[in-house]
Amino acid sequence: MQLDQPLSEKEFDELDNFLLSDRTPEDAMTMDMLHGYLTAIAIGPEPIMPAEWLKKVWGKEDTDVPQFKHEKEEQRIIHLIMRFMNEVLVTFEVAPKEFEPLFVEHEHEGQTLINAEAWCWGFWEGMELRPGSWDPIWDSEQSDLMRPIYLLGADEIEEEELPLVEDPVKAHKLALELEANLPNIYKFWLPRRKAGVETVKREEPKVGRNDDCPCGSGKKYKKCHGAESAE
Repeated sequence: MQLDQPLSEKEFDELDNFLLSDRTPEDAMTMDMLHGYLTAIAIGPEPIMPAEWLKKVWGKEDTDVPQFKHEKEEQRIIHLIMRFMNEVLVTFEVAPKEFEPLFVEHEHEGQTLINAEAWCWGFWEGMELRPGSWDPIWDSEQSDLMRPIYLLGADEIEEEELPLVEDPVKAHKLALELEANLPNIYKFWLPRRKAGVETVKREEPKVGRNDDCPCGSGKKYKKCHGAESAE
């Protein structure tokens, strides 16, 4: 199966079940958290190679690794994660306004509401890979675009802000606001991201330094969607 093929429902469930299984570390990401994480990497200020970000899918420590049954299973799971990442990349490249975050639905007082906390936790983890690089948007006139991600994803928020996330209806509204903001966050970073890639190509013409093969590195970590899709 090519890396540009979206996950089928069966494949989605396969990856979901593996992430939730006893063979992954306790702090391994769930599907919604993983989707948020991949989104931050896909639309953020600079490209990040899979060899770096894949490790964080299983946990924050280098010792957090899954127990694959065999090499074939490892390759299979990595392949699924890489295709999951490519879905995010392709959607933003082709139709950013059609991007749908993987939020969880839940029932509250007879209403079906959205819970975006895990997705935002994942997005926050993605930002933490390059925390200083995100400063321009926080310091810009468009900083309000990031407010729902901050409220729902940050480890700590102000005490007076807690009612905005503890009330399920208000948290639902924040999730809707976040979804509407994502195309503009992508738009904010797009020219900066492209300029960064072009600079690397001009300043680093020699093959090698920037040609780590994230997919075929041999390290147990996934999302080897190849250098071309990582850009």
